[in-house]
Amino acid sequence: MDALVAGAEAFIQVFRTAADVFVGFTTGIIPIVVVFLTAVNALVKFIGEERVENFAKWASQEGWMYVPVRYTLLAFVAVFMLTNPVCYTFGTFLPEKNKPAFYDAAVSFVHPITGIFPHANGGELFVWLGIAAGVEMVAPDMVTALAVRYLLAGLVVILIRGIVTDIIFSIMWKSRQGGAA
Repeated sequence: MDALVAGAEAFIQVFRTAADVFVGFTTGIIPIVVVFLTAVNALVKFIGEERVENFAKWASQEGWMYVPVRYTLLAFVAVFMLTNPVCYTFGTFLPEKNKPAFYDAAVSFVHPITGIFPHANGGELFVWLGIAAGVEMVAPDMVTALAVRYLLAGLVVILIRGIVTDIIFSIMWKSRQGGAA
């Protein structure tokens, strides 16, 4: 009988813990995300949607000097301004041959940006909060520094992924066309 009672108490404790986490989110991170998302939407309206779109068109120009702009700055602006999953729509301004690499860069960036800008991807926020909780137990003053480093490392990774995906796509496209570009 004691085992049954202990099992029932353990079962209900799972839900109590989940409720405590939910209350913590409701009074902690959720208001921050809502306010941040509202501020970013206001910023886009203030800057002007047409200007944001024109920036995306500028960044999509041909030439190797635009590669870092296309796969870091454009991906950053898309994820920051439009959040996940709408950020991928910035790819519409790119030539067909650059769309796979932009998508790869943008989809790879929706997690690293979340530590500093939690509005960017609510789905990844729980991953970051788990990492931050672990770091906070060991080194509470290092959570923000980790988030900044994570963001910077993410920018490097998305540039590399964009370039590699561009190369792979180019090779595949040429083989599909029988060698013609």
